[in-house]
Amino acid sequence: MGIVNVTPDSFSDGGKFLDPEVAIAHGLTLVDEGASVLDIGGESTRPGAAPVDVETELARVIPVIEGLAGRCRLSIDTRKAEVAKAAVAAGATLINDVSASLWPVAAELGVGWIAMHMQGEPGTMQADPHYDDVVAEVCAFLRERAMAASEAGVKEIWVDPGFGFGKTDSHNLALLAHLDRIVEMGWPVVVGTSRKAMLGRLLATSDGSNELVPADDRLAGSIATEVWAMQAGASMIRAHDVRSAIQAAKVVAA
Repeated sequence: MGIVNVTPDSFSDGGKFLDPEVAIAHGLTLVDEGASVLDIGGESTRPGAAPVDVETELARVIPVIEGLAGRCRLSIDTRKAEVAKAAVAAGATLINDVSASLWPVAAELGVGWIAMHMQGEPGTMQADPHYDDVVAEVCAFLRERAMAASEAGVKEIWVDPGFGFGKTDSHNLALLAHLDRIVEMGWPVVVGTSRKAMLGRLLATSDGSNELVPADDRLAGSIATEVWAMQAGASMIRAHDVRSAIQAAKVVAA
């Protein structure tokens, strides 16, 4: 799954693809690199991000979806029912839902749905995340949401543990280490560790530095965690660096 952020403030590439034509061109590049799905988002959900109103989000994503429709399977990355419905009308067939609340929309429209776990809201989720057992709690949450979606009639359900969404580095690493427990629940698993801040901190530590490694210099950490996820049974990798992720997947599958 290739990432197309049509936002001014995403943590990795905010502002680079805010122009619709530039975003469309980027999406086509990711398809050429091997992406089977393009995930298009118009609202940043990075830690500390401010919410975006419906009209602004629609203005960002709909021209891009319309421009890419028919070139690749399209996913809409949104928490808003209005945006999800408009995106599906424009050509999206998958809702990537960080709120894990839009399964009634997916059922109504007959499209796929990704339920992601997040503790809190983007603006405050990293303030003080706490779990008694992060793996068990994330599994329980995803199981409950996936079962609700299935009962509502959603035919295609994915689950995402939500790396970096209301979790410390220790929480993220525990989820990665025990990803097989999420896979064993039976729904296909999406993993998105690409360029995440936890990698910036881990890479800085490995370099003997206290400075966060910049987002565009986290490829090694991204690929390492993506390969681990593939070997644990993840079905889809959400990535900025699609060519590198595809190459890693081929090595894993060899």
